[in-house]
Amino acid sequence: MAATRRSRILNASLYAMLVGIILGLIGWINQEYIKEQLTWYLKMRPYMLSNVRPYVLSAAAERALTPAATFRECAKDCPEMIVVPAGQFTMGSPPTENGRFENEGPQHEVTVARPFAISKFDVTFDDWDACVSVGGCARTDDQGFGRGSRPVINVSRHDAQAYASWLSKMTGEQYRLPTEAEWEYVARAGTTTAFYWGDEIGKGDIYCNGCGSEWDLKKTSPVGSFKPNAFGLYDMIGNVWQWVQDCYHDTCKGAPKDGSAWLGDECGRRVARGGAFNRGPVAIRLAARLGRAATARIGNGGFRVARTVDNFASNTVRSEGH
Repeated sequence: MAATRRSRILNASLYAMLVGIILGLIGWINQEYIKEQLTWYLKMRPYMLSNVRPYVLSAAAERALTPAATFRECAKDCPEMIVVPAGQFTMGSPPTENGRFENEGPQHEVTVARPFAISKFDVTFDDWDACVSVGGCARTDDQGFGRGSRPVINVSRHDAQAYASWLSKMTGEQYRLPTEAEWEYVARAGTTTAFYWGDEIGKGDIYCNGCGSEWDLKKTSPVGSFKPNAFGLYDMIGNVWQWVQDCYHDTCKGAPKDGSAWLGDECGRRVARGGAFNRGPVAIRLAARLGRAATARIGNGGFRVARTVDNFASNTVRSEGH
């Protein structure tokens, strides 16, 4: 009898140990999933329910949006969005533009058929660090430039897309990177010149190397430090390069004419637009384009986000100003 009891105890111990090993292996194999689930229930979901979802636009409020309307779908520390109307414009630069590069042509007409919203400013460190605080984004270095209202830097295209996906998850709405055509459309805001105020760089109108600001060539400036363009958007050129959706192509020949993203089977390099604080006036022209590895994290590169909105009555703005 005693031998039988010992045998049962031994078998139960072996069974328990085997179950423990199996559960341990399952846990080890699925540790990332388990970590994600813990982060979601302990940090991200409570943040979403208290700081985001109560501020998301209702369907009626979204349909009531008009061009130039602004909204923010959180209590604080997320992008302020501004609505831009549908319209047409000429994308790229003419052969006569001073400082033009071949990858800026040929010029072509683009129709942005639907209104959409885009962040009024570059995504800031305040915005980014809110995502970091709940485990949605990885902390990134500010290089001593400062955080807060300065544009987030040292983010790859993948990082930027991850932030847009996190914001979409928090709000239940479709946040994304703007397409390259959308970016140039909103940056031009109805103009056809090299910069959105004219063909000459001037002094103090924007922030770049040689643009005449207190931050030139030193570090990023707080967002909104200069006048906005006609759509009410700040820092569309200068300060930091901005990632967009598109794959990089050496020419604009064959680019979509409907405002959609130009993708491809191989997309190792993505497009960045807008120039930066340490680049000269030629690089911050509205048509200037840069191709970078999607994994590149650099001290003069950030991004802004766009958001799809329901259709509403809007005035079409043409590049010719009609």
